[in-house]
Amino acid sequence: MPRKPRARSPRLQGAPVRRITRRRVPGVADPVDIHVGGRVRLRRTLLGLSQEKLGEAVGLTFQQIQKYERGANRIGSSRLYDLAKVLDVPVAYFFEEMPGDVQDRQSEAAGAKSGQVQAPADKDPLTRRETLELVRAYYKVPSPAVRKRVFELVKSLARMS
Repeated sequence: MPRKPRARSPRLQGAPVRRITRRRVPGVADPVDIHVGGRVRLRRTLLGLSQEKLGEAVGLTFQQIQKYERGANRIGSSRLYDLAKVLDVPVAYFFEEMPGDVQDRQSEAAGAKSGQVQAPADKDPLTRRETLELVRAYYKVPSPAVRKRVFELVKSLARMS
């Protein structure tokens, strides 16, 4: 007996498809790729992994990891899955804390029209090497009591300024 064709949802028939992005501009990194790459770098650094070690774990060279982290190359879904496994995070981690303008895909269109390039991710203090090294060193302190005292000291120093 021949199969009966499935009826399409009335909502989808003839519904306009909303365009969310404009054409990619050659040589300009996509803001989403920059964000995802920054999250790879953040997690890698927090774990104390070098680009070389991460590359070995997923079968890439450190140069390819560098390109991913800068957003110069896009990370495919299977590679993102591999990175998530090695970095011990869910895939969604790479898209967390994405700025609103990047989520809305507006900065890409505006930047491409005006010829502006995205600001480097290093402007965010949470992604700077100094911050990451400080956090890593903090968690290497074996005594929870000493860690708490260091935390209180830094907070009091911050209040002074």
